[in-house]
Amino acid sequence: MRKKLSLKERLAGTILLCAIVPMAVISYLFIVIVGTFGNVARVRQGVRALDHFVNATLFNGYAIESISSHAWRKKDKKWAKFIIWLTDKFEKDHCKKANKREQELVDLMLKKKLDQQTVGIIKDKINS
Repeated sequence: MRKKLSLKERLAGTILLCAIVPMAVISYLFIVIVGTFGNVARVRQGVRALDHFVNATLFNGYAIESISSHAWRKKDKKWAKFIIWLTDKFEKDHCKKANKREQELVDLMLKKKLDQQTVGIIKDKINS
């Protein structure tokens, strides 16, 4: 059974989206312009963050994990097979390498319950 979102959580999410989405659009444009004409090293972290955002939203993955690492974990799924095939065209075993780098972080996140809801719940539930 799915938990119903509290009004406090919905309001917090709406306010955050109203602030973050315009900044995300500006950041995306910055990544495109600077990445094309400027210092690529400066935008690398932005690209990585965008990768994690797409993984969390479109692929229902963890926000701490890249699409490549997630694809390797789910390598039997059709979408994951396509990602692995595509990335292998640019770098052999890219997804496998990404997962090797990131799996410890995913395991730590799950152990510490950092993937769980924190807004709109009682503090005692967070600590249990």
